[in-house]
Amino acid sequence: MKNLSEQFNEKQLIHEFKAAVADAEALLEATANTGGEKLAEIRARVEESLGIAKASIMGVQDEVLARTHAVVKATDVYVHENPWRSIGFAASLGIVVGLLIGRR
Repeated sequence: MKNLSEQFNEKQLIHEFKAAVADAEALLEATANTGGEKLAEIRARVEESLGIAKASIMGVQDEVLARTHAVVKATDVYVHENPWRSIGFAASLGIVVGLLIGRR
């Protein structure tokens, strides 16, 4: 399983990619009335590439969501099976964070 920073980077990448796709679609719509055979050919290739990119990014997004749900479920099961250990870990983490903040 990937660590949390890699999962966050995937989510950020998905968001940025969706924004780029939306910008490209807006550009295609803005140039729709512009004539020229060469421009029409380029527009068709861009539309095809955007369709492929959208499909692949949706697959990645589904995979990231599935992994996130699996991690949440595993954490929930662990906390329910080991409540005192979880409380101890959370308290220890709180003490460490408190000490670090207090050092400033």
